[in-house]
Amino acid sequence: MFTEDQLLPISALQHILFCPRQCALIHLEQVWSENKFTVEGNLMHERAHHGTDETRHDIRITRGMPVRSLLHGLSGQCDIVEFHGPAPHYQKIIPVEYKRGKPKAHSADEVQLCAQALCLEEMLEIPIASGFLFYGKNKRRTEITLTETLRKLTISTTADLRKMIKSGITPLAEYEPRRCDSCSLIRHCEPKSLRLKRGANAWFNQQLGITD
Repeated sequence: MFTEDQLLPISALQHILFCPRQCALIHLEQVWSENKFTVEGNLMHERAHHGTDETRHDIRITRGMPVRSLLHGLSGQCDIVEFHGPAPHYQKIIPVEYKRGKPKAHSADEVQLCAQALCLEEMLEIPIASGFLFYGKNKRRTEITLTETLRKLTISTTADLRKMIKSGITPLAEYEPRRCDSCSLIRHCEPKSLRLKRGANAWFNQQLGITD
């Protein structure tokens, strides 16, 4: 079990899966910069959080709900949590996470949603079978089944995050155009420059007969 001051932000799980170096720049070096994509994402989250809670039929909709897990050492905020059925014996609880853009090839969004569900399960003592990712580009919900595989990935990613935070080491940059060119931290990270520098160092080492 973890204490309150040992909790890590759920959002960092998405960062480390998207790019470990980006995660370290944000959470170790406290570097942040906005671009079009981060601003659009923030506006979407604000709209989801700042609406009023409401009840539709037998569904209670709560916005901006703080969550945490002492078992997994995580804390964060759910955009929306739906409580189905009469309180306190809900039929099911469904977290909904809002994202700009569209579904991605990697699992970062799914892991973030699963981490929220793990927190809700611990806090409310009720199993959660699935949640939803709402993407702004297609304006549609995508249902995510919280499988055992996804839960294990979420827990292992949390362990990787904790290990990186404890080490205090920022990983080296690896330039990947589709990922790096859309990142708001590209000017801080300088992946192209670091790649050229490492290439030059490798060439000089080769000329001098130096091996790793």
